[in-house]
Amino acid sequence: MKGIKGRVAIITGASAGIGRGIARIFAQEGAKIVAASRNIEAGERLVREVQDAGGDAIFVAADISRKLDNEKVAAAALERFGRIDILVHNAGIFWEVMLDDMTEDDWDRCHNLNLKGTLFSTQAVLPAMKRQGHGRILVTSSITGPKTGMPGFAHYGASKGGVNGFVRNAAVELAPHGITVNAVEPGNILTEGLADLGENYLATMTKAIPLGKLGSPEDIAYAMAFLASDEAGWITGQTLTVDGGQTLPEG
Repeated sequence: MKGIKGRVAIITGASAGIGRGIARIFAQEGAKIVAASRNIEAGERLVREVQDAGGDAIFVAADISRKLDNEKVAAAALERFGRIDILVHNAGIFWEVMLDDMTEDDWDRCHNLNLKGTLFSTQAVLPAMKRQGHGRILVTSSITGPKTGMPGFAHYGASKGGVNGFVRNAAVELAPHGITVNAVEPGNILTEGLADLGENYLATMTKAIPLGKLGSPEDIAYAMAFLASDEAGWITGQTLTVDGGQTLPEG
């Protein structure tokens, strides 16, 4: 398999959690990395780790909820590497807030990054991908919203449901340009954000997973690497659930 060796990949939200795992695995598989995040210190640390391991990476400080920042990331990728082959829009936020307490700011802050950021990051890479006649756009979705529901996560679930709708429609629109658009729906992945929900939450979720353990960022990264590869060139408009079987039991 050719995989993603030599491809240029923009990865948003790359400084921690799933995004960091994707950046490390993509670099390990030979991709050139453009890591974007608001966390400058963590982002630069990631780039040093990739470079120390023999990979090629740059960091761009960016707020992915802002259109101009996404354009800055794309411009940096083109300046350094001359092309953009892969976009992984991974930047996202989640926190618990019940409907009675949810404010307009809660709703907007979640959607501005998770959903509007999907549009802005996609728009930023389209000129380069269309010129090339080739591209892979990948989005980190979630089982929460598209497949499951949780008290306190209506804002987050709605944003991820919107992401899946975006993926299907964008896939049809961009197919004539040789650009595929897909999403991965992670289940409960052991990241800093998930750990913040507490030990009781982690224990409850672990019991709900048939494979008996929480996922790792690398589990998502390998799924993304396949969808970004030439071998996945006839897959578009799809969502791949990677959840250890959590959504399978009927009860």
